[in-house]
Amino acid sequence: MQISTMPSHPTAVERDAALERCLSEIAEESHTALEELYRLISAPVYGYALSFLKNSQDAEDVLHDCFVNVYASAKGYSPGGKPMAWIFTITRNLCLLRLREHRRTSDMPPEDWEDYRDRCADFTPDDRLLLTQCMTRLSDEERQIVVLHAAAGFKHREIAEILQLPLPTVLSKYHRALKKLRQYLEKGEEES
Repeated sequence: MQISTMPSHPTAVERDAALERCLSEIAEESHTALEELYRLISAPVYGYALSFLKNSQDAEDVLHDCFVNVYASAKGYSPGGKPMAWIFTITRNLCLLRLREHRRTSDMPPEDWEDYRDRCADFTPDDRLLLTQCMTRLSDEERQIVVLHAAAGFKHREIAEILQLPLPTVLSKYHRALKKLRQYLEKGEEES
């Protein structure tokens, strides 16, 4: 097993190469590779689940179940694919299952978003502010798109695949979300 030497802000290619390696080693039942995979992507997976479920306990459960499923399904993963999209598809399916089981969504208390924000140690203060505003001001779909793009680093076409939405819809919702946030922040500055 190789120890990850991935830079603190990897490119999508570097991230995918590290994830591909981890998944390959997990397919051979490496617990160390599973730990590394968890370290590399647990924050974006948790954030994505949280944006869906709006409940930190459910998001924690989905995070756990996601990595159990990854471990169990790694042999079926096709190398050369898109590892983050594959993992986020698992996460999305688990979130939908959880929502069907509970048949509910609820408003999420701000402390749950703060908990997620604090998990992302490499966020700048501006990233943290954006994330906090994002979570409280946007629709569910807008929030998922912004989290996947801004926090997890996905390209818009990857987000379209993960959320099973047309690319133009993802782009328009992303830009609409940013416009909402910009207007909110400008309004706040005028009141100061």
